[in-house]
Amino acid sequence: MSEDVKFEQSSGNVFKDIGFSDAEAERELLKADLAFEIYSILEGRKLTQAKAGEILGINQSDVSRLKNGDFDRFSVERLFILLNRLNRNVEIRITSAEDTVGHQRVVTV
Repeated sequence: MSEDVKFEQSSGNVFKDIGFSDAEAERELLKADLAFEIYSILEGRKLTQAKAGEILGINQSDVSRLKNGDFDRFSVERLFILLNRLNRNVEIRITSAEDTVGHQRVVTV
């Protein structure tokens, strides 16, 4: 049986695609990108959640929340602090936008 598959082109921001306002979608994507960097560092160091919590200064359940994509308890500023505790600098660079509205993104170097 052949079935027609319908699809919709992504905006590039999954949060916008599922109905968040533009501002909320930008903030949530930024938080997801930052949390992914934290997760990648923790995985690279092969840390247990308990040890990661010690280093980050948060409890194990918050480490679990981060790893599972539950960012509600984490502001962008708090995620910056966690990256600092993992020996990472966080730099903010402001550039001209190609669109009429600017965007936020994480670039890792």
